[in-house]
Amino acid sequence: MNLFGQTLAPEQVFGLVFTLMALVLWGMALRDTVQWKRWFRGWEADRKTRTSDPRATKESERKGPWGQ
Repeated sequence: MNLFGQTLAPEQVFGLVFTLMALVLWGMALRDTVQWKRWFRGWEADRKTRTSDPRATKESERKGPWGQ
């Protein structure tokens, strides 16, 4: 195989393909991590919004473990 004017041996081609596959897998893992972090931050913000709702019962008014 000829790449940029240089002939590559089969071992070099395999190394190039393996490196490109590793780069693609790393990119997919990074994308999944970013998506999970974005989801978690949204979930945490929603949870804080639900727990700090002014219409909710005050802590002192709760009598049991389930707020009854």
